Amino acid sequence: MKSKKNSKALFFVGLVIFVIFMFPLYWMIVTALKTQVEIFEIPTPLWPRDLTLEPFAEQLSASGDTLRGFKNSMIIAIGATVISTILSIPASYGLARFRFRAKKPLILFFLITQMLPSTLVLTSLYIMFSRLHLLNTYLAPILADATLGIPFSIIILRTYFISIPKELDEAAKIDGCSSLQSFVKVMLPIASPGIIVAAVFSFVYAWGDLIYGITFITDPTMRPITSSIYNYVQQYQTLWNSTMAFGIVAIMPVVLIFIFMQRYIVSGLTNGAVKA
Repeated sequence: MKSKKNSKALFFVGLVIFVIFMFPLYWMIVTALKTQVEIFEIPTPLWPRDLTLEPFAEQLSASGDTLRGFKNSMIIAIGATVISTILSIPASYGLARFRFRAKKPLILFFLITQMLPSTLVLTSLYIMFSRLHLLNTYLAPILADATLGIPFSIIILRTYFISIPKELDEAAKIDGCSSLQSFVKVMLPIASPGIIVAAVFSFVYAWGDLIYGITFITDPTMRPITSSIYNYVQQYQTLWNSTMAFGIVAIMPVVLIFIFMQRYIVSGLTNGAVKA
C-alpha cells in the first residue's frame, strides 16, 4: 500500500512538473492562432475563439526571409557541428585514456567555459575576426558557435570513452591494429551514440544562436533565422501572433531532430553516465 501511495505521489509531482514546463509551449501555439485583438483581451482566453492560420502563412510568404534565414542557419549550424565534433572526439579520447599533469585543470577549464556567457568573449572574437577579414562571412559565426559546442562535446564524449573498457584497445592491438586503427575501427563505432549526442547539442547551440549571428554578420541576407524575430517588433506595437508563429517555425528543425534521434540521445547520455 505504501509503495502504491508513493507511486501515485511521484506521478502527481511528475504531472505537475510536466504541465509547468509545457505551458509556455502551449501558450506560444495558442497565441500564434489568435488574432491581434484577441491577444489583448482581458481576461485573455485560453483558446482562440477566432482561430487563424494567417501568422503561419506569413512565414512562408514573407518575401523569402524565413526560407533564406533557414538556409543561413543551416549552413552555420552544420558547419559549427562538424568542426566541434571533429575536434572534440580526439580531445575527449586523449583526456579519457592518457594521463598527464595538466589533465584535471584542463577538464576544469572546459567546465568553467560552460558557465561563462557568450558576450564575455564577443569583443575579443570581433577584433580577431576583423583582423582576419572574416566579418560578413559564414565562417565567423561558425567558428564562434563551435567554441560553444566543443567544451560540452568534450565533457560528454570523455565520460563515454571512460565507460569503454581499455581491454578493447589492447585486444585490437593484439589483432594487429595500430593505435590509430584501433581508435577508428573499434572506439569510434562503439562511441557512436555519444558522438551523436555531442553533434546534436552542438547543432542546437549553433541553431539557437543570435548574438554571434547579428554581431559578425551585418548583411541581412546572410543572417541566421533567429535574427528575423526583430521583423515583428514595430515602433508602436509588437505583432505577438506573428512572433509566436515565427518561434514555432524556427524551432521545428530542432524538435524534429530530437524526435527522430531520441533513441540515440538517451543511449548516449545514459551509457556515458559513469564516474569520471
